[in-house]
Amino acid sequence: MDLDANTINLILALAGFLVMFGYLGGIGINKPRGMSNKTWCAGYLAMAIVFDVLAVIGMIFGYTWLTYLLVGLAAGASTGLGFHVAHHITEENDHEHEHNPIMGM
Repeated sequence: MDLDANTINLILALAGFLVMFGYLGGIGINKPRGMSNKTWCAGYLAMAIVFDVLAVIGMIFGYTWLTYLLVGLAAGASTGLGFHVAHHITEENDHEHEHNPIMGM
């Protein structure tokens, strides 16, 4: 089976998405899974730093394959962020029904 460049790039982007979303799901998108808050935050920070380093390497050396992998990683991260924000919206909606504060106080 001979894959063209576009197919390979799509596979790389999908792989990046699955890796990032799997990583975020593994450490917990909304709360830590089996670790302290400090370790959980360090995991998020490590993920961001690795992404940034890969982006710089990709730009300096012009690795097209890495660009597509990073697009997938970014998509996985933004989807994880979307789930995280949706969780907080749900929490806020639940709290609004408990009490109705004036101007958020």
